[in-house]
Amino acid sequence: MYEILRNEKLAEDTHLMEIGAPMVAERIKPGNFVILRISEKGERIPMSVFDFDRNKGVLTIVFKVVGKTTKDLSSLKEGDSIMNFVGPLGNPTEIEKFGTVVCIGGGIGIPPIYPIAREMRKAGNKVISIIGARRKYLLILEDEIKSVSDELHVTTDDGSYGHKGFVSDVLNMIIREGRKIDRVIAVGPLVMMKAVCDVTKPHGIKTIVSLNPIMVDGTGMCGCCRVTVGGETKFVCVDGPEFDGHEVDFDNLILRNNRFLEEEEKAKGGCYGSEKEKA
Repeated sequence: MYEILRNEKLAEDTHLMEIGAPMVAERIKPGNFVILRISEKGERIPMSVFDFDRNKGVLTIVFKVVGKTTKDLSSLKEGDSIMNFVGPLGNPTEIEKFGTVVCIGGGIGIPPIYPIAREMRKAGNKVISIIGARRKYLLILEDEIKSVSDELHVTTDDGSYGHKGFVSDVLNMIIREGRKIDRVIAVGPLVMMKAVCDVTKPHGIKTIVSLNPIMVDGTGMCGCCRVTVGGETKFVCVDGPEFDGHEVDFDNLILRNNRFLEEEEKAKGGCYGSEKEKA
């Protein structure tokens, strides 16, 4: 059993949770993900990682309530435990000195950007971070991202805070200013990552995207996370979760990702069943 050390509500339906998992915390790296199961009757859900403390053996996740399992997870309190916590899974982010790296996080994609930006900066890169949300009250972890960035831009769709518009708009503005960008890393909704790739592709800027949102069991057995990359079929959980965004067939991916929206809504008030969590 894995003890919950902290459960804090960050925004509407968004929670930060610290979990005691020494063996996972010892090996986890930016870009990896974990799988948890609340109880014997619970489903397995993949989760991105926000932070980790190897000395304390603590790992931190941030998640949004989108279905039955995350709803149940959000209700757990300090001192409660979850049954299974497995990781690290997937391939870690490539960290080295590239030059200027732009780290982009949208919505619940902001948390996994934090350890990536931190390690990129430690490696000697200039880190420009762009984070966005639909509205100000949904924006999370601004101070944390700022602490690991040389420059931070904030956007909201409705203009209630920061730049009015999308993260891709700010990225486009930076490129048009003539500033040299050596790599872009984007994590967030599929439509956001597609928009980022549409901005960078004409300029030949290497762009890495994390496709965590489409994973289900996280082991490659279910086949739900298959994605076409460079004309070949890949599985996000074992081949990724990060890929060259310019090679990803986003149109097909977005279509498939919307298949179970109705079932997700029904699952919030029903029994355990097939539910695809947005990690």
